[in-house]
Amino acid sequence: MRKRVLSTRALVARGLTAGLFAAFTFGLVGLSATTASAQQPKDIRWGTGPVGSVGHKALVVLADLLNKEMPDYRITVLPMPGAVMTVKGFATNQIDAYYGSDDALREFASDAGRFKGFKANVKREPVQSMWMFTIDVGLAIKASNRDKIKSWADLTGKKVYTGPLPFDTRLHLENAMATVGVKHIYTQVDLSTVGSQLDAGSIDATIVYYGGGVVPAPWLSQASLAVDWAGLNPSPKELAELKAKGFAINEADAKTISRNDIHVNKLTLLPFYWGFDIGMNMSADDVYKMLTIVDKNADNLAKLDGDFAQIAHGQFAAFQKRALEHSWNLVPIHPGLARFLKEKGEWDPKWDSKVATM
Repeated sequence: MRKRVLSTRALVARGLTAGLFAAFTFGLVGLSATTASAQQPKDIRWGTGPVGSVGHKALVVLADLLNKEMPDYRITVLPMPGAVMTVKGFATNQIDAYYGSDDALREFASDAGRFKGFKANVKREPVQSMWMFTIDVGLAIKASNRDKIKSWADLTGKKVYTGPLPFDTRLHLENAMATVGVKHIYTQVDLSTVGSQLDAGSIDATIVYYGGGVVPAPWLSQASLAVDWAGLNPSPKELAELKAKGFAINEADAKTISRNDIHVNKLTLLPFYWGFDIGMNMSADDVYKMLTIVDKNADNLAKLDGDFAQIAHGQFAAFQKRALEHSWNLVPIHPGLARFLKEKGEWDPKWDSKVATM
């Protein structure tokens, strides 16, 4: 009887010990899971242009840097039909960050163009947080047509491909052509066939553009293999009209933008500003940290992708200031960017009223 009692007691003790061990083990597992969950990086779905565009190529390089340097975040690059779609996607909470130009933000702010009537759908306002480069747009024709098409005015009534419909580069060029009174016929072609279409005469002229003012869009490099093209410059009168209407002008040395002979010594290009922007879903401290990382690594970014050349050699903060001089009053400025520029001595006090509040 004593042995039986002892056995029962032993079993009870063993059961209690096992239960405590199990509870302890499950507690550790739960704690581990909670800790792991707390350490999971925050996903950032960052919209950009389609594969083959300047924006997509550049963001892939930038995201690789930020994913390494900011382990609390995990950036996924999301190609979209055009940059304007990323601004709209951000404003309607479909994505976390966008790729935008000052032209797009100007349309948004004035409820015009592609954003006309859009404000009724806005759930959060776009915010300026990081300007990266200009894209400089111009025109090209088939080289054998140089004797017939000598200025932009000569494109009136002719078939011109100014780029995919959603592209801001198309908008910027169309606005410039309208400014000097060119009434061309917009003709849609696939980006991958621009060179062959120009060579065959299906179009009489095409847009050309360069990231950072010097790096050809990936599709343009491909097109240059299919056709001998020549740069088409505006006449002196047209150039004066563009300047009078506030268009920035880049007289690009042909040898710096093309390995091929483009049959002009300088090509007139019209630059406008582009940025990779996140909103108040990233704290001021983290945006400041992001900007500091980009500033520190700008030279290497430029080596990996020449589109970033304008922010290299210590010019990142100064480039932010130049961009904001064109865009400061369009949409709010991220407080992280404001802090960064104040520390760098590149902040203009007149922008204070446009700093977003957390």
